[in-house]
Amino acid sequence: MIRAVHVVVPARDEAELLPRCLESVERARCLLRTCRPDLFIDVTVVLDGCLDDTPLVVEAARVGSLEVDLGVVGATRDAGVRRAVEVAAEEGVTPDELWVACTDADSAVPAHWLVSQVGLADSVDLVVGTVEPVGCADPGLLAHWRERHELVEGHTHVHGANLGFRASTFLDVGGFAPLPLHEDVDLVRRLRAHTDRWVATDSARVATSARSHGRSPHGFAGYLSDLAEEVS
Repeated sequence: MIRAVHVVVPARDEAELLPRCLESVERARCLLRTCRPDLFIDVTVVLDGCLDDTPLVVEAARVGSLEVDLGVVGATRDAGVRRAVEVAAEEGVTPDELWVACTDADSAVPAHWLVSQVGLADSVDLVVGTVEPVGCADPGLLAHWRERHELVEGHTHVHGANLGFRASTFLDVGGFAPLPLHEDVDLVRRLRAHTDRWVATDSARVATSARSHGRSPHGFAGYLSDLAEEVS
């Protein structure tokens, strides 16, 4: 039985886009609190070597933060989840009773995002969600992206911006590897090998930035940039 939910958001110089992310997370948090007032619900933004005003954004949002200087998204995400485990333990919540929901600083989650994940959490240990780029100025690029992505139940995609898992299962497989990219794919591969209690769903699609220059040169932004070259 899930007793606590913790949202983990890695951020490195994201003062411009993080406010929208945290506003969306707060809406999702409020809706879950309405549906499940018995749950502990926390948020941690992992501030990875930020040189801009990202820490001030977090302070204004009144959410938890963890300062690191890792420069590797896999290690940053991992630090955030392990902090979530520590926070839960302070409330007497075990890893088996803790659900961790992951998104990105340049993304916005739907209001029912946490309600959807928690609704599945009693029967699964892993929820793999979908994303859709927003703010794309080129309709041809967006159409090309949609041709390559199945936004359906049972989809085959993995996105760190829309991922949820039971903390105990995460710890069982060793957590996020310290990889500079595809750390989400690597974790999901190991989780699926460890348990058959997982679902890939389009029930709570996350909007993610269509920017062409992201924090990771070969991440989602880089993928969109490569697609743009194909369209042009």
